[in-house]
Amino acid sequence: MNEKDIPKRVFAKAKEDAAVARTQTGTPQTQDPAYKLAFQDNDFLLRDDLRPVRFQLELMKPELLLDEAKIGSTFVFYGSARIPEPERAEAVVSAARTPEQKLVAERLAAKSRYYDEARKLAALASATPLDEEGKRHFVVCSGGGPSIMEAANRGAADVGAESIGLNIVLPFEQAPNPYVTPSLSFQFHYFALRKMHFLLRARAVAVFPGGFGTFDETFELLTLVQTGKMAMLPILFYGREFWERVVNFEALVEEGVIGPNDLDLIRFVETAEEGWEKVQDYYARKQRVLRHA
Repeated sequence: MNEKDIPKRVFAKAKEDAAVARTQTGTPQTQDPAYKLAFQDNDFLLRDDLRPVRFQLELMKPELLLDEAKIGSTFVFYGSARIPEPERAEAVVSAARTPEQKLVAERLAAKSRYYDEARKLAALASATPLDEEGKRHFVVCSGGGPSIMEAANRGAADVGAESIGLNIVLPFEQAPNPYVTPSLSFQFHYFALRKMHFLLRARAVAVFPGGFGTFDETFELLTLVQTGKMAMLPILFYGREFWERVVNFEALVEEGVIGPNDLDLIRFVETAEEGWEKVQDYYARKQRVLRHA
């Protein structure tokens, strides 16, 4: 007897038992919800009591599939879902009906150049070669939606690379943009688990102008790095004029609620080439430090 004669398992697979369970004869007992296999009972899985289990499932499903896809690290893109691509900028302004709407539309249209920068940056990051283990690095990861998120996934598609989309169920329709790789397109119920997956593999983050969602994701990232819960990494802020208008970073230092060194976490950039160069320089310096340690 050799190892080939020893069975790999002695219990039926869950998938096999699930198939049998679906074909059982209908009786008052088998038709009652209590008789369903627990993992086939949606009403049971959606009970409030099962929230910890759902948390675990939302953590595990993307983690397992990203591991199987050999995603070694990601380049995360945060940014608005409202900034138009340059080709649509004029139409956004033309659609305005009041002076107030026109002013807002013009400001959004002026930021349309960041769509192109996000797209170019994603293409540059996606050209990173595989490592010795065949793992992919700086794989583009976005929220999977429109605008800046679409630009990021589109940039990866431009160079024939796969990219990740992490969508969230919202009260209004939020479909993945067409450039997300279907097998790397995930949907979340819990914001907390989605934000965790943004950062688990992140080795660089690009933050483009955005609203509440962008602020939420970005300031959680800054807090994690500031407090040492997460290692340092390049955090690129696109659009110094925008960010310094909407957030008075210097005032936070002057008020004593953050330290002067905390501002060093942020690198202001304007172009894709400038941003990618800062990421490359950061890791080149890190390698030099490790070699001389």
